[in-house]
Amino acid sequence: MSTCGLCGTDTGETYLCKRDAIRLAERLADLPLLHDEVVHCLVPRQHGWGEIVATRSAAGPRSPLNEDVLDELGSGEMAAVLHARRVDIQRVRWPQHSPPPPTGVAADCRWIAMELDWITGHYPAAGELAAEARALEARARSLVGDPVPRRKVVGTCIAVTDDQGTVCGAEITHKAGESRLVCRVCHCVYEGAQDLLLLLHYQPEDAPH
Repeated sequence: MSTCGLCGTDTGETYLCKRDAIRLAERLADLPLLHDEVVHCLVPRQHGWGEIVATRSAAGPRSPLNEDVLDELGSGEMAAVLHARRVDIQRVRWPQHSPPPPTGVAADCRWIAMELDWITGHYPAAGELAAEARALEARARSLVGDPVPRRKVVGTCIAVTDDQGTVCGAEITHKAGESRLVCRVCHCVYEGAQDLLLLLHYQPEDAPH
């Protein structure tokens, strides 16, 4: 019996529970966008929630740049943490391969996301990865002033997952700004009017709307 490396719940034979695996996938999708937003916040916006000023006390005039953002960009924390984790995952899965060169936050997040099924089932440090992603998200959002958006459950997945006609049935969620629906369990994509009409038509009677 295994337990989730993040929340400690029983998971059977995996290193992350389904809930935390889904949240990790969501964070890997959001981190590149947040990283870009941090860059844009280097010079404070003049209006709205994005207006950011230096937060440290110092003698002399206040700097027009956000010093916390400067620290974040200077240290390259997000890029360094994600790339180090990618290198470690590759080391465990393919020890014969040379470490990958740094390719940026977006590329590392995309690579890790593509390996999530293997990570959840075979990577003992999956919980550490999930904790790192959560901390990086919180740090980035504290800098850009963007609260964590809440996902809304819009229905259940109707994709058939095997030759016996088994329906996935996992909850499908949506976040403001997303242009399509993606099942976080079987990865089925619903986009366009026809897909959405079929999804609506085949919802169980008790499915959330």
